[in-house]
Amino acid sequence: MPEKRIVLKNCEVINPKDINTYLERDGFKALQKARRDMTPQKIIDEVKASGLRGRGGAGFPCGLKLELAAKSPGDEKYVICNADEGEMGTFKDRYILSHDPFTLVEGIAITGQAIGARKGFIYLRAEYRYLLDTVQNAINQAKEKGLLSPFRVNLQGEPFDSEIRMGAGAYVCGEESALMDSIEGKRGEVRYRPPFPPTKGLFGKPTIINNVETLMNIPQIIFNGAPWFSAIGTERSKGTKVFSISGDVKRPGIYELVLGSKLRELVEELAQAESTRMVQVGGSTGRLLPYSMLDTPLAFENVLGAGAVMVFNQSRDVIDIVYRMMEFLCEESCGKCAPCRDGTQALVEILRRFS
Repeated sequence: MPEKRIVLKNCEVINPKDINTYLERDGFKALQKARRDMTPQKIIDEVKASGLRGRGGAGFPCGLKLELAAKSPGDEKYVICNADEGEMGTFKDRYILSHDPFTLVEGIAITGQAIGARKGFIYLRAEYRYLLDTVQNAINQAKEKGLLSPFRVNLQGEPFDSEIRMGAGAYVCGEESALMDSIEGKRGEVRYRPPFPPTKGLFGKPTIINNVETLMNIPQIIFNGAPWFSAIGTERSKGTKVFSISGDVKRPGIYELVLGSKLRELVEELAQAESTRMVQVGGSTGRLLPYSMLDTPLAFENVLGAGAVMVFNQSRDVIDIVYRMMEFLCEESCGKCAPCRDGTQALVEILRRFS
């Protein structure tokens, strides 16, 4: 059975500014294996067999997404890493980028190999500008070592390249279609779907969009094999999940748990919360669970979300918490859809009467 630390295995172990410390821990061997021993379809099959699902909240099967993009016609395809971590209470991707940017660079490159993409984008939220140099340095060092180029995704052997694009602080640009609009230089607004990104995404081309944590799993799956990854978790939720926990706890921070672990393990055993009244899982658009549901398994078939967990003790006013979260959603609404544009405003006005 794999160790519990899959995504965070290199965090606070390697030097995030020195690629040699990553190479000493089998860094980029998964990419070498994907190039040397595997066809693009074999890479896709491995990810499908692993059971990996997107860690951004929706939980869409990653292997199926890769297959859709690979089979979509087009001479140009893209890979996007969604590092626009704007959900309330979420800061796990910030920690990952700070401590292990190299695995992300490798994961993006392997994804490009699988679908035949020659270009990748890392969309970094505006508030993470201080991480720009760290991530760019990781890309530059990988290029200097010759680990990314030449990258033979077609007969011409054109090189794969990753580029960082900065967001401007819009919450809506964490949504994949609004994010693509932002990269294209437009105002970030949610697109009507279908078409979906794997068939028609960035600049109208087939595109894979995954968040930081999702892409961090790809090199581990390719290097160790699908059975290694799927050996832990539940029947429908494979692998581990990284959580950022904050609020009324003694030990806020980042924790990686096997999927299917009970919420109580995270809240009381690891974060050491006391006198808990309720827990919000999944950020501002997630679910509020009362203390009586603390034994709920953290899995896609129960509750999960993007990884944000906020704990509130008995001193907190539930109405006030919901009111403040609704104010946030009302302020950040892009205004495109009536239920969000008008509904959030109506809910704010209703909740204000209780305050």
